[in-house]
Amino acid sequence: MNGTETRRVIALGFFDGVHLGHGALLRRVGEKAAELGAVPAAVTFDTHPENLILKTPAVPLLSSPLDRAELMRRYYGIRDVIVAHFDERMMHQPWREFVTDYLVKEHGAVHLVAGHDFHFGYKGEGNPERLQTLCQELGIGCDIIPKVCRDDITVSSTYIRTLVAQGEMERANEFLGHPHTLTDTVAHGKKLGSTLGFPTVNLRFQPGVLVPAYGVYATKVWFENGDSRLAVTNVGVRPTVDDGDRVTVEGFILDFNGNLYGQSVRMEFYKRLRGERKFDSLEELKQEVMRNAEQTRAYFDGR
Repeated sequence: MNGTETRRVIALGFFDGVHLGHGALLRRVGEKAAELGAVPAAVTFDTHPENLILKTPAVPLLSSPLDRAELMRRYYGIRDVIVAHFDERMMHQPWREFVTDYLVKEHGAVHLVAGHDFHFGYKGEGNPERLQTLCQELGIGCDIIPKVCRDDITVSSTYIRTLVAQGEMERANEFLGHPHTLTDTVAHGKKLGSTLGFPTVNLRFQPGVLVPAYGVYATKVWFENGDSRLAVTNVGVRPTVDDGDRVTVEGFILDFNGNLYGQSVRMEFYKRLRGERKFDSLEELKQEVMRNAEQTRAYFDGR
């Protein structure tokens, strides 16, 4: 089935982290799609437009395109996530053409939903007012969603990135509206977990994705079969066992036996328990991991 045969209600944005502000757009898409008998969809970009436009060092992202799409599906019922390749051609595309050719002709848009600050097209000349006017001309619907605030702060990816970079995960999750997430295929690590008596998962942040403040976190790990377990997760360079500076994400999984190598797992971050530090021995590290395990159980028991 090609795009024009599928009628879509489409949310427009970058959607990094899929936070509460994005949620307001995506909920509206769901309502309109149900009303119009159309498919709830969203258009996002594979790279942050600022990286290409400003030629600046990459904006570190809260979520990979894979995680972004999955969060939209899981929490907001978005069925089609269209990942547009943001390159020089798209950067120079006139804003009207982006709507008429890309969204309407190619992807069957019958209704568009955008945020109050959404700019698009060449030099960002497309804005919410122009979008509404053009949609009227084309005979399709358009909603512009006002900003969403929490604690008198505008919910934004920029603010949440600051919180994650500082390890303030609980507050970050309040603004996200869900736990901060990392999905990856389990890789072979240094087998440290078996030495300490815990099964472990070794994950990596994709290049360009923001690494939370180094330290130990109370996390939950979801497996491919839909089961989940609590985990004590170290983010950092593992100073006790490694001399290198490669960032690792190592989750010690509680109450679990089994081999997860090669499986795709989703890790949810809830609370930073402590900063990363070097221990004098593996035995001392093991005692600390046991203590962190009890803190993690207590944290989830209290939720």
